[in-house]
Amino acid sequence: MTDALHVRNLVSGVIAKLKRRAARHDRSTEAGHDDLAAKLKRRAARHGGSFDALAAQLRKLTKRRKQTPSEVLVRQARDER
Repeated sequence: MTDALHVRNLVSGVIAKLKRRAARHDRSTEAGHDDLAAKLKRRAARHGGSFDALAAQLRKLTKRRKQTPSEVLVRQARDER
C-alpha cells in the first residue's frame, strides 16, 4: 500500500531543482520525491522526531494556502516539456 503526499505551491525554483535532481539520477521526478521523502524520514528518526509528526506540522503550516489539484499540476508540467 502506498500513501500520497501532496505538496503544492512550491516556489518554481524548487520545482526545477527537484526535476533536475531526478534527471541527474536518471529516474522519474516521482521516484526522486520518494527518495527525498525516505531521506527526510531517516533524518527525522535520527533527530528524535517522527516523519508523521513532521508531516503533520507541514500540513498545519500550509492548511490555509490555496491548493491546486494535482492533475492541474501534472498537466502544467507536461505542457512545459
